[in-house]
Amino acid sequence: MIQLSHAELFRIQLRARMPFRYGIVTMTEVSHVIMRLTFEIDGRTHEGLAADHLPPKWFTKDPNRPLAEEIDEMLVVIRAAVTGARAIQAATPFAFWQQLYAAQGKWGVEHKIPPLLAHFGTSLVERALIDAFCQSIGQPFAAALRDNRFGVDLGAVHAPLAGTTPRDWLPASPPAKVFCRHTVGLLDPIEENEIAAGERVHDGLPQSLAACVKFYGLKHFKIKIDADVARASERLRRIAPVLARECGGDYAFSLDGNESFRDPAAFARQMRALLAEPALQDFWPKLLFIEQPLHRDVALTPAADWSAWPERPPIIIDESDAEIGSLPAALALGYAGTSHKNCKGIFKGVAHACLLAQRRAAGKPAMLSGEDLTNVGPVALLQDLAVQASLGVTSVERNGHHYFTGLSQFPAAIQQHILTHHGDLYVRSAAGWPRLDVRAGQIALGTVLRAPFGCATGLDLGALEAVSV
Repeated sequence: MIQLSHAELFRIQLRARMPFRYGIVTMTEVSHVIMRLTFEIDGRTHEGLAADHLPPKWFTKDPNRPLAEEIDEMLVVIRAAVTGARAIQAATPFAFWQQLYAAQGKWGVEHKIPPLLAHFGTSLVERALIDAFCQSIGQPFAAALRDNRFGVDLGAVHAPLAGTTPRDWLPASPPAKVFCRHTVGLLDPIEENEIAAGERVHDGLPQSLAACVKFYGLKHFKIKIDADVARASERLRRIAPVLARECGGDYAFSLDGNESFRDPAAFARQMRALLAEPALQDFWPKLLFIEQPLHRDVALTPAADWSAWPERPPIIIDESDAEIGSLPAALALGYAGTSHKNCKGIFKGVAHACLLAQRRAAGKPAMLSGEDLTNVGPVALLQDLAVQASLGVTSVERNGHHYFTGLSQFPAAIQQHILTHHGDLYVRSAAGWPRLDVRAGQIALGTVLRAPFGCATGLDLGALEAVSV
């Protein structure tokens, strides 16, 4: 039997090394929280961790709400999930998640909290539970998932999967490395000569796209665009030759629309125009997919039926993947799939991955991408990578290491813990702090996959600010 017995929440304010514009907001700093939950599992006590940013204007994209109000709301959501978890007793982690998902969903409706935000709280409890459970059984996440130690009932999430288990659909073993799909933000400089003297960052890390490709050996990219098609065209015409030059033609990329479009037909017309640009004809064959171009208010409505654009590139949802039924609804409209990021839920993501694998086995288009929320260590990034690899995702958007100066802002004990236990994932920078070790465009996952759930146990959180939960 599993029961939550104690909860702690810690917070640190992180400053970005350069502005990051995503959608309607530009991030210059962000609150980062780490949750530590203690569970009674079959009569023994085990602690589990979970962590994430509190990113304004992602879970809800209301341009009129103050940022502080949105951050406070995210904390309310987390506390509600912990309160709901305290009332649960369950035989398996999956059964615990099912009860919490239902309770948190009901709470969200009562308090007019949209599902994507409400279940952010669910996901943090879920992640900490998975960490504690993997420690309790002495098995890392990928193996526990394949052996179905979590008790996952796929048919309870997606009916077509009834009678199957994760082992039937997921890789026999997770990849030892994944491609780091580097984010090119809307404000990011493309070439070194674009950086004004007063905007240059002096921390030993690359800043322009061209410098990042050289420094990390990048091969995969995620390029953000908005509804200004003329600006997108001009920007892509500057990016394409840089990637051709620096990667020798060996690269791939995705486009992220960040919900910038509200008219599906207009978006299709604009994309057709971009796809037809003579200067980009060598660029488009490298396109992997387009992520969430339509605002969540219209993305899953009948107006978003993509059948009128049969020659379209693969289009997936991201922010619209707010509930269990979101992916089937998207597939029915002609979307190719969805993204995984831990903040949207792990067991939901597992079921999504299995449903998409089932569709591929039937010869239907089905795509699961790995996306980011400016994830950083010492916990969130590692847990996300553990799940991505276990689901078979091999190209994972990573941008936290680009917009934040490694783990330099975390206490020294946390920095040393990461360097000691995750020396394949992080390397000591010239200044002494850990930075993500991207080599030949890839990230090594050996220690991540061997840990109970991504991160090694024993992380000292004592120097962080404690927050009531």
